[in-house]
Amino acid sequence: MFYQPKEGHGLPHNPFNAIVTPRPIAWISTRDTEGRDNLAPYSFFNGVAYEPPQVMFASTSGKSDRDLGKDSLDNINNTGEFCVHIVSEDMTNAMNISSGAYERDVDEFTRAGLEKTGCELINCARIAAAPAALECKLTQITRLPGKENLVCFGEVVGVHLNEDCLIDGIFDPTSKGLLARMGYRNYTVVRDQFELKRPGE
Repeated sequence: MFYQPKEGHGLPHNPFNAIVTPRPIAWISTRDTEGRDNLAPYSFFNGVAYEPPQVMFASTSGKSDRDLGKDSLDNINNTGEFCVHIVSEDMTNAMNISSGAYERDVDEFTRAGLEKTGCELINCARIAAAPAALECKLTQITRLPGKENLVCFGEVVGVHLNEDCLIDGIFDPTSKGLLARMGYRNYTVVRDQFELKRPGE
């Protein structure tokens, strides 16, 4: 089968995001200029550089009462700060609850029953029990072709690691069963890993 996206795929559901999988989930907390906390998951997410460490996430929809994208991007654009959490399997339901399209004054931490704590270097709330959290400073927001396609880049200025995920000094993503996004409404859990050395190593 071959299709051109601009002409449609002819399938019951769009296969694109089922092809680009699994995708790590960025569970992003922000705080607006009035001090209200926001928490939302994004599955177009990845690390993009080592030195200095940098990450990106993409938002593909917007809200009519926001200047830029949804709550997360609008807050980041105004404050220049955000915190990225990695999602563990036991937080699946809370993550899903936080994905709802709530009003601006709704605190998703509270709605999802999550304990929050403070960050060290940025003015954001943090999920206390997350396997890892990255405190980030905005570097740029880039608009892509399409009505609401925006990519946010940030420099990681602080890293929190759950001690339970450190095995002999190595961060083990299988220790908490990290959640990843598949296509459609499907998810997977990272349970296995193997080592593969490059040629010459």
